[in-house]
Formats: sequence, C-alpha cells, structure tokens
Amino acid sequence: MEQYDVSSLICQAWEVRQKNFENVIFFDYPTQTESITLTGRSCALNCAHCGGHYLKGMRSIEEIQIYGALNNNYPFHSALISGGCTPEGKVPFLDHLEFLHNLKQNVRLNFHVGLLDNGEIPFLKNLADVVSFDFVADPETIREVYGLEQGPEDYRRVFLALREVVPVMPHLTLGLKGGEWSGEAAALEALDEMQVDGLVFNVFIPTPETRYADRQPLPVEEVIRFLALARIRFPKIPLFLGCMRPKGRYRQTLDEAAVAMGLNHLVMPTPGARRRAEELRLRVVRGEECCAL
Repeated sequence: MEQYDVSSLICQAWEVRQKNFENVIFFDYPTQTESITLTGRSCALNCAHCGGHYLKGMRSIEEIQIYGALNNNYPFHSALISGGCTPEGKVPFLDHLEFLHNLKQNVRLNFHVGLLDNGEIPFLKNLADVVSFDFVADPETIREVYGLEQGPEDYRRVFLALREVVPVMPHLTLGLKGGEWSGEAAALEALDEMQVDGLVFNVFIPTPETRYADRQPLPVEEVIRFLALARIRFPKIPLFLGCMRPKGRYRQTLDEAAVAMGLNHLVMPTPGARRRAEELRLRVVRGEECCAL
C-alpha cells in the first residue's frame, strides 16, 4: 500500500463528503432481513475464506416453507438469497424458481448469484430487487480463494450483464486473499470505469476450520487509508461498510474512522461510531434490513 498520512486523508475525505451529501448517516441493523441458503450447507467450492462456515447460520428452503405454511406470512421484510456455489462459481437459483417467486410475493429479495451465464441472468428480472455482487480483480486471488479458472474479465462481464437487468450493488472484500492486498486497487479502478451507483466494503475475517483460519486481517490503519482514498475517489456515490469485518478493538477503530471519513452506511456500528456521528452532528437514520436494500 502506498503511504499517506492517515489523519490528513480522513480530513480530506470528510471534506469530500460534506460537499456532496447531506449531514445524514445510515446505521443498518438487518433484523428484518432473513438469510436463506438455496443449497443447505453444501458448496462445491469450499472457498479458502469460508469453507461453508457461513451457510450454517442461514435458513434452509424447507425451514422457510414450513414457517410460511404455518403462519401465512413471514416475520421479516426481506431476504438475502444465497447458498453454496456450483463448481462453476454460481449459486443455482434456477433450481428453485417456484419457491423464489412465491417468496417474492411477500418480501423483497437481495441475491448473491456468483458468475452466472448470460442465459441465466434474465430470470432475475422481476425477481431480484437487487443483486449483491462480489467483485474480484486479481487472477491469483480468484484461483487461490475460490479454486476457479475464470479471470477478472469474467467478473466484469457478469457485473455489466446483471446491471442491464437488475440493480447491482458491488461488494469488495479487502484482504480476501488471506489478509493480503491482492488487486483491491485494480478493482476500484474497474468499478470507477463502470460508473457504479454505490459500493459496499467488507474486510476479511479469519474463520475457524477454513484454509485461512490462521491468517490475520489487514492492518486496520491500511484499511482506513484505503477507504479514505476510496471516499476521495468516489465523491458522489454512497459508500458502505458492510457486515463482514473483524470484531473487537479492530472494529471499534475502523468504525469510528469510517464515520469520520464520511462513509454513508455502516452495518451494526459500534458504540464509538455512534458517538462519533453525534459529535459530527450527523442525523442518524436507522435501517432494519440488509444495507444493499
């Protein structure tokens, strides 16, 4: 990472925010968004950073169907539709269209879809309210993390094709390659060229029982520097700090800096971030669904 004075960058980023946005910050607590896996706990990729771990905390199709049949409605306003991937790196949503269209009658849907083929993308029209798309711009990261042979050009192609059909919110995970910088700057450049409408940042978390379990997240000061530069580079679009980021002191430091540099949305902010927003006289708008919605 190129070296810059972090405090100075945060001040510059805040000035950019003040020039382009009202004094409002969105704190999102996604209690009204249910996470649903279309594949149970199964995933063909066994990715280095996840290893199927996060599928364990999601509801299965069967659980959602039983609940809907018993109660005739759902206790949530929206759903994140995700699941494990096929060997080609896609979530097989086409296998569950009837379930998804029935669910769509009651709640809004945010999809994780992966690297779909062009023929599959049109089926998301009138089904997905938004697609959350993990954007990767480094070939080695794609191979090491996901075990895929596709390249950055495939991520770009799918992103652009999706955008022709549905709203798309790109997600960029900092340190995805086991806590190393690996193409994040190139991803920002590509997203800038494509003129995105918003951008969600996540930060790699070492997860037990995965190939990256013994790794460390990026130094928090480097992450703060990168986000401040992103705020300066993207002065007019909303920037989000997503739900995937380390906890503890790391999260406390990152969240307070995110508010101070002028990010627009934070998911599950720390008490320190809430205090910082008050000090900066930002009006807080509380959300209860996934930040992409």
